[in-house]
Amino acid sequence: MNSMTDLVLFLPTVFLGFFAMLNPIGNTPVFLTMIGEADTVTLKRVAFRAVVTAFTIIAVFSLFGHLIFRLFNITLPAFQIAGGIIVFFIGYDLLQGKPAGAHKSKIKDSAAVYNDMAISPIGIPLLSGPGTISTAMNFVGQGNSFINTILIILVFGIVCAITYLLFILSKNIADKLRPALIKAISRIMGLILAVIAVQMLINGIFNVIKEFPH
Repeated sequence: MNSMTDLVLFLPTVFLGFFAMLNPIGNTPVFLTMIGEADTVTLKRVAFRAVVTAFTIIAVFSLFGHLIFRLFNITLPAFQIAGGIIVFFIGYDLLQGKPAGAHKSKIKDSAAVYNDMAISPIGIPLLSGPGTISTAMNFVGQGNSFINTILIILVFGIVCAITYLLFILSKNIADKLRPALIKAISRIMGLILAVIAVQMLINGIFNVIKEFPH
């Protein structure tokens, strides 16, 4: 970012992007279903470990993603385009009222103890699946500085904190929110994701064009 104005416009976009990807409102009923009749202490422990797992994964990819790219000879435009496609289908699934495509795996078949469940499938892929990683890498590519990368990680940390609060309040929330309202919110999140996905595709294609010699 080249100015404070750009940063003020950029950070809310980052927040909305991560909030849509983690979809804490839509995922709270999923979390409650998976955690079952666990006591409050267990519920809080699982929620905390899940968001810490998600935060760690996104922080690592935000800070060292470019090194990982170089190791596997992957370009940022290629990742932006692939990530845009992934995010678009996640958003499309949410718009259709379905579980997000990148988040379906392991949820129904998980028979692990609660501590393992916090890491997988809740931490990954429910919270920090390929779509979330793609979104983080796209934002880091736009920011293009270490300070902006730290700010992006901090914004993701805020979204993780919100997710944690909703998870630990999930039993109370489930008693007050109607299923129809939760579905409506999830579909709004899907629309936001679809728009972000299109922007990621545009950015990736534009960067590919810039790399071609004139």
